[in-house]
Amino acid sequence: MTVWRLIFVLILFSSCGTEGKAPESTYADIKGYFHKESNRLSKSKAKVNKTVSRNGVSETKENISPEWDTELSLFAESDINKPAWSNSYNVSHENGDILYTANDSKLRTRSVRIAKNQQGRITKLYILNSTKNYLYSSSEELLYMPDSLYQIIKKQDVLLIGNNSYKISGFFR
Repeated sequence: MTVWRLIFVLILFSSCGTEGKAPESTYADIKGYFHKESNRLSKSKAKVNKTVSRNGVSETKENISPEWDTELSLFAESDINKPAWSNSYNVSHENGDILYTANDSKLRTRSVRIAKNQQGRITKLYILNSTKNYLYSSSEELLYMPDSLYQIIKKQDVLLIGNNSYKISGFFR
């Protein structure tokens, strides 16, 4: 019986490794950051003056309370912190900013630049996304400055349909 107890104890301890723990993040957790931001902005009932332009025609709405999960979804979808991409981005530091640059031209998120203040809080986040194939090309420039501004500039070129450009700017009140 003591041999069986020893085997049981050995099996028990050998199965208590890192299984079940979340893997370490390789890059900045953009998706997690924008999830927290949308919760924070929703709780504080943050309001913005929002301008939407399509092909140069603009409309502005003032003092609105957006649905923040939807409003910041393009930012969250630009997450580069997926296990399959652990070696897909170069990380560098430039003028105090952290810069992530894609190694593979097939990756949608081409670059991410994060500026932080001395307390380590993000002061500016810039994302460049790009998709291209023989029927379609699209580029997105995303800028987020907490409690100040968010901006999305999108350009599309679709074969047989043509070009479209969009700009969404939200200025926090």
